[in-house]
Amino acid sequence: MIVDALGWIALVATCIAALLTAANLGARATGAGFAVFFVGALAWCVVGYATGQRQLLLSNAFLALVDLFGVWRWFYHRARADDAVDRVKNEEERRAPLFALEELIGKPLRGRNGIALGTVQGALADGLTGQLRFLVVKPESTIASEDFLRLVWRRGLTVSAEAIDCNLLPHDLAAAPHRDADRRSDVAVIDQRN
Repeated sequence: MIVDALGWIALVATCIAALLTAANLGARATGAGFAVFFVGALAWCVVGYATGQRQLLLSNAFLALVDLFGVWRWFYHRARADDAVDRVKNEEERRAPLFALEELIGKPLRGRNGIALGTVQGALADGLTGQLRFLVVKPESTIASEDFLRLVWRRGLTVSAEAIDCNLLPHDLAAAPHRDADRRSDVAVIDQRN
């Protein structure tokens, strides 16, 4: 009786999770979908164990681990990057409208001599001029202790098919001045006016 109920719980959880992730409603909804997938996978594990279906147990144990990675990736990591982009947009749209440049997400940010500085997590362009204004970057682990850096640009960026290049060096990011209205330590601003 309990096994039968768990089977139904697993089925419903899996269907709800599939809808949440497929709907593409943002990072937090996708993360919630993976959390619900995790609940479904655990229920299927119990069903597999109770009924002696080793394949069901092992496959769902693996899927539960993948679901935990999905929760971290979407609910924590991607949502934090989206929050950093939203903070920039909310703060700066008072001056001029901004729009997101989704195609830049995932591109490497390279400094002088092609040195890897980090990976772009978000990008915003000025709605009036079309110029790239802000990057949210996950820095290389050896460059900065912050999870994300919010980089403000006036000029000095070159965007190509494979990367975004600038004239910074790793120590420029590590020594970046911090300015943030909500006092979060994971955001740094670099202004390249010079």
